[in-house]
Amino acid sequence: MARDDLDPLHDYPLASHRPELISTPTGKRLDEITMQAVLDGEVTAEDLRITAATLRLQARIADSVGRPQLARNFRRAAEMAALPDEEVLRIYNALRPRASTKRELAAIADELERDHSATLCARLVREAAEVYERRGVLAG
Repeated sequence: MARDDLDPLHDYPLASHRPELISTPTGKRLDEITMQAVLDGEVTAEDLRITAATLRLQARIADSVGRPQLARNFRRAAEMAALPDEEVLRIYNALRPRASTKRELAAIADELERDHSATLCARLVREAAEVYERRGVLAG
């Protein structure tokens, strides 16, 4: 079966019903992630990360059951899956109230679009900057 024939009513949860659609960032299949493989050193931390492709499948499922906000969250997460952990933490910290100026948040949004094609995340950062401005919680 291909990803195009995903049937959310029958295929969810993916790990149980469509494990062939799920793989690790290093290409391991879900059935290769076992306790023995961990003990043998065959599974790395990178193997335990979710992929953008899996997150996009989850978004399709959320959309199909009328959960558009959850689907948007999964799509943003898919964009973030490609970012280095340090970058995600930097953005997370910048989004804390009073941590950044509007200009700094705009620069982060521009960088997300330009360097990572993360348009949904960029839109969220810009929206946060507008809300923070209205609420008076931007940095100095």
